[in-house]
Amino acid sequence: MFLIMNRLMSKIILASMLISSPAIAQWQAGVAKADITPTESVPLAGYGGKTRMSKEVVHPIWLKAMALRDEMGQLSVIVTADLVGLSDKMVGIIAANAISKYKIPRERLILNTSHNHSCPVTEDVLWIYYEFNDQERAAKDRYTQMVYQRYDEVIGAALKDLSPAEISFEHGLAGIAVNRRRSRGPETRSFGGQVDQDVPVLTIKSGGKLRAILFGYSCHTTALGGLSISGDYAGFAQIELEKQYPGSLAMFVQNCGGDANPLPRIRGNEVEAVKLTSMYGHILAESVKQVIAAPMKSITGPIKAVMGETELYLKPGLSLTELKKQLPGLSGMAKTEVEHQINQYQTLGAPLDRVKYPVQVWRFGSGFTFIALTGETVVDYSLKFKGLYGWNDTWVFGYNNDLLSYVPSLRVLKEGGYEGTTGMAEYGHRAPYTELVEKQISKKVAELVKKSRE
Repeated sequence: MFLIMNRLMSKIILASMLISSPAIAQWQAGVAKADITPTESVPLAGYGGKTRMSKEVVHPIWLKAMALRDEMGQLSVIVTADLVGLSDKMVGIIAANAISKYKIPRERLILNTSHNHSCPVTEDVLWIYYEFNDQERAAKDRYTQMVYQRYDEVIGAALKDLSPAEISFEHGLAGIAVNRRRSRGPETRSFGGQVDQDVPVLTIKSGGKLRAILFGYSCHTTALGGLSISGDYAGFAQIELEKQYPGSLAMFVQNCGGDANPLPRIRGNEVEAVKLTSMYGHILAESVKQVIAAPMKSITGPIKAVMGETELYLKPGLSLTELKKQLPGLSGMAKTEVEHQINQYQTLGAPLDRVKYPVQVWRFGSGFTFIALTGETVVDYSLKFKGLYGWNDTWVFGYNNDLLSYVPSLRVLKEGGYEGTTGMAEYGHRAPYTELVEKQISKKVAELVKKSRE
């Protein structure tokens, strides 16, 4: 009897050691990438009012996925993309597939885009910007279907790659971003000039070997403006890091860069513009390398993932009579914007007075937190939420889910300008947000952060 009990106790002790042992790991992690470089000339995204067809490829563009399984067996996945953004329709299709095929709950799937302006147009993203002929539209549709397939493939591949891992985190600094609201000419010189130069870095290691680097920055990927396919400065940074750390996957997360640009920029000389953009990428990569070379904080699980939705209200727009009066004198994108609002009057009774705004929060066991915001979020939100929830262990993502609009803070809204007011029509909205916009977002974030800590 004593022998049986002794053996039983030994098994219990051994099991306990295995559960807590770093060798077994609280974490399993898997990473994968999928090439989304077009194989034909396609319409390029970004830069409103223009339909640009691609002419060459500077370097490939990618979807990259990181899958995490915590000690509770819960799966969470983040996918980064060298794309300008996703629409609500695209997010719905990708998320529905992840739920049905891979059993990834919606709150545990973060879909981030770099807001790259040197990538192809997809689906209905920024649809007001473009006037396609039949050939261009067909190329766009073929590319979109390929992207959907690649999202499916990259999530599946990351899940198949799961193996024991250690996760670490720390911040670096870079100096690429300039607040663009102060760089647009004399009319904007009175605007605020905040930037967020933090470079958050999360690493995945297995057996001491670096497998993945997730890093972010708050700045538009708009160093390039020609007719080439690339990942802009973020693409060059990822290439450099993967060269520096062979066998690892580098993934770029766009943070709250709605009102920041890499400056200076070169326009009209593609060769020199590529050189400058590559330099920005190397600067960002160097910041990441410095973080990796120094001590980093270990991140423990499990992950508490929560997701919620608020509504952002829009100010009253023009009446149907006023819109019809404007229409004869308009062309291009401005005409499309007004026609869209007229159509809403005719089909819905009036243009929509609000938009849905999803927010995601991942709280790691050690206290580290992801806050994933929707749309082209200005830098104020990153600075605010890091200040509220911890500068050293909070990472604020912008450009997740639907690329629904610029998302101004109250300060930016009151200042006006492109990110505050005038850019809203390009996204199909009747008018700017009300002055409740920051309060509504902050309230939802606070609610979810609190829930994640319960």
